[in-house]
Amino acid sequence: MYNSDVPTRAELPTTKQLIRSTLLALAAAAAILVTVVLPSEYAVDPTGFGRVLGLTQMGEIKQQLAEEAEMDAAASAGAQSAIPLQTADMDASGVPAAGEGSENAASPSEPDLQAADWKDEVVLTLAPGEAAEIKLTMKAGETAQYEWAVQSGNLNSDLHGDGKGGQATSYRKGRAEAGNAGELTAAFDGAHGWFWRNRGDADVQLTLRVRGAYTEVKRVI
Repeated sequence: MYNSDVPTRAELPTTKQLIRSTLLALAAAAAILVTVVLPSEYAVDPTGFGRVLGLTQMGEIKQQLAEEAEMDAAASAGAQSAIPLQTADMDASGVPAAGEGSENAASPSEPDLQAADWKDEVVLTLAPGEAAEIKLTMKAGETAQYEWAVQSGNLNSDLHGDGKGGQATSYRKGRAEAGNAGELTAAFDGAHGWFWRNRGDADVQLTLRVRGAYTEVKRVI
């Protein structure tokens, strides 16, 4: 029988070494949690490093898919769709409809995309299951007006914003919508805009028109 050598006391790690190794392991685990796990799984990015690596965008998509799954489950149980939080109904001139508040007014299901003086227009076609995200680069307090609609079918939507240091907010969510119109006021400096997903079984053509205080319109996804 082979008997392994028993280490001497001098060969065993000291209490100080064990504590140091434990602290280093905890620090490494915390760093991985903050810079990798939270951004990629929950879209929480306190350091901003996850967005540089593209992990935060991955987390945002995961959260959106989870939210859509919850919305589908709620709808099947007879739940009501989400209520707009910070949008206002707009008439063709871009003025909030009479009697409607600017923060949580219900938005029209079929907005009028014939109004003049729009600054930018984006037309997209989403295949079944496909998603798209359009963001406006805005400063805190700046306001933009928007209208979007589909020719046929409907889309799930999420109007939200994100900024530096993990800043994030959701303005409104919608399920199976043919369109929406309103006014968006940026809660902070950053990118603010829409995430859409086609949950139907046919292609959907989407038209977005925007105007107001922003410096750039860009497609993120």
